[in-house]
Amino acid sequence: MLTDTLPVTACAELHRILHGPCPPESLSEPRTDTDTDTGTGTGTGTGTGTGTDTRSSSGARLLRDLGLMGRTLPAPDKLFEDPARLAAVHAWAAVTDPPLCLAALVHHTLCLGSMAQLAERPGRPAERHDHRGNRHEPLTQRMADLTTGRAKGVYLITEAGRANSHLATRTRAAYDPATGEFVLDTPDAEAAKFGSAGTLDVPQTAVVLARLFTDGTDRGVFGFVVDLTDRAGPLPGVELSSPIGLGALPLDYVLVRFRRLRVPDAHWLADGAVIGADGTFHDPAGSTERRLQRTLRVGQGLWALMPAVAAATARQSAVQAVNYARQRRTQSRLAPGVPLLAYRTQQRAILGALADAFALTCAAHGARALWTESLAAPSRDDDTDTMGFTPWTAVNRPLAAYKAASVRLAAEVSAECQRRCGFSGHLDVNRLAGYHGFHHAFDAAGGDSRLILYDIGRSLVEESADADAPTGGAAEGAARPPVTSPSWWPEVARTHRAGLAAHLAARLRVLKHGSPFDAWNPLLEDAGLLGELYADGLMADDVVTVLGEVRDESARTVLGALAALHGAMAARRWSGSLLAHETLRPADIQALTEVIDHLCDELRPHLPLLTEAFVHGDGATDAPLAAADHNAALRATLTWTRGAIT
Repeated sequence: MLTDTLPVTACAELHRILHGPCPPESLSEPRTDTDTDTGTGTGTGTGTGTGTDTRSSSGARLLRDLGLMGRTLPAPDKLFEDPARLAAVHAWAAVTDPPLCLAALVHHTLCLGSMAQLAERPGRPAERHDHRGNRHEPLTQRMADLTTGRAKGVYLITEAGRANSHLATRTRAAYDPATGEFVLDTPDAEAAKFGSAGTLDVPQTAVVLARLFTDGTDRGVFGFVVDLTDRAGPLPGVELSSPIGLGALPLDYVLVRFRRLRVPDAHWLADGAVIGADGTFHDPAGSTERRLQRTLRVGQGLWALMPAVAAATARQSAVQAVNYARQRRTQSRLAPGVPLLAYRTQQRAILGALADAFALTCAAHGARALWTESLAAPSRDDDTDTMGFTPWTAVNRPLAAYKAASVRLAAEVSAECQRRCGFSGHLDVNRLAGYHGFHHAFDAAGGDSRLILYDIGRSLVEESADADAPTGGAAEGAARPPVTSPSWWPEVARTHRAGLAAHLAARLRVLKHGSPFDAWNPLLEDAGLLGELYADGLMADDVVTVLGEVRDESARTVLGALAALHGAMAARRWSGSLLAHETLRPADIQALTEVIDHLCDELRPHLPLLTEAFVHGDGATDAPLAAADHNAALRATLTWTRGAIT
């Protein structure tokens, strides 16, 4: 137990930092019930189970799991009032069943979240009539069905036929003044929506993003609540393709088309916009571009939760890799019988993964605080970036950056841990492949990370264009904190970001005589690096902030070593760029290996403490790699077929 090695106060601080105000053990309902099917299967019926699941049973099981998760969350109209609980529930799902986590993120943050945030404000009548007196069912029942697991929530935004479709939605919702309804139409094959809407044996309700037209005028992109399927299949006006396989993140992906589907006025997520009895249209957003930003602001919830999800899977990956390396004894001629963890190569990789998992945990704190702040005080027009490759950074630059940075680092952590665990790391039962697939696939999902980083980099360069070039560089290295300080990497990252932004701004001034495309085309790769550095800098600052809140000296010492190790590992990843722009000198880079080894030596005595603290709660996963004897645990999952004795 932790209390055997640390004071009670230190244990409490570790638990608070790693798991927040809503620890995994408080999620007894989903843990108790969803883990009883196969022990290694997924709630979606698409993971590492016994292979006997059927399509129909997978849909029913998914609804059951979503319903159980819904019991632990606030009511739909208060869904975003407890970000810590939202984060804990989805982090639990990611550790136990990555495909279920993605389905739940879409279900809760995007589908239910759109209804909660974009429907008319409180005071809306329980029953709604159009201007002709026709009664329409409100969204209350749809939201109740989603919350209790009677329907699966879907979010349809991406149109499969063209790049950057989020900026140029072509699905149409034409207002019919004769009925007060909207007619939803897919204009051509390229405008078909792509999404996880192929669970044909259960009711599915989607929020569909479509371009609203009144009297032939484009009013911008709004969300519309549409029933896609019942238990018998697609509903009239809905066309679903055959399944589209995606092995890294197995859900029921399909293309979706609409054929003159009538949507009642009550299912228009108007977000304050109104169509008067005389057809007059008014939108407080003021423009079609600002309307798109407002419609897409529900994405902030997804981005804010991703660091918590990434941190949970990264911690679990690192714990399993440490457990394996401590138990696994090598038979190499160099040192027969020593555990893998005795090798420096293993220490750097696995303890580095533990350090990166801690940094992701700190980023989860920062992202959650930022999201809470944005919910309380929505951004003004002058607070947002202009739209470039995507609308995402115009919605919320730092939260979009958190999403991009967290899924990339978590994918690296899980992949490295998988490699360091030999064949065991590739076994489905140990879930490392599932964790990596989840985060690797999420690099493009929920807002393409590469495009987000391009846009952030472009904005930073534009902001830096008229600023004086920084005087920082290798000569100022002596003024920085020591490399073993948690503050060293944030300082280096800030200096490097300023220098890279100034460098790109100077290049842009030379190229600006041409078109914007000609000016930016040769700079985009470096602009993406600048965006990535901005995102990594947010995480680095969060690490320092979290450490500053630790009051127990023994806990601060251990976590400080983890923080410093994360910084040294990050600097190694950035070494090429740091050298190219002379932020660090070759001698600084060469010294990193010795620093990393020193920090590993500091941390090794505390590994039992750290692995016990980092693991995601009792019973969260039964992966053999997490067991006290991973070989015996794997054997316990097997049955044997024996030949006849001769």
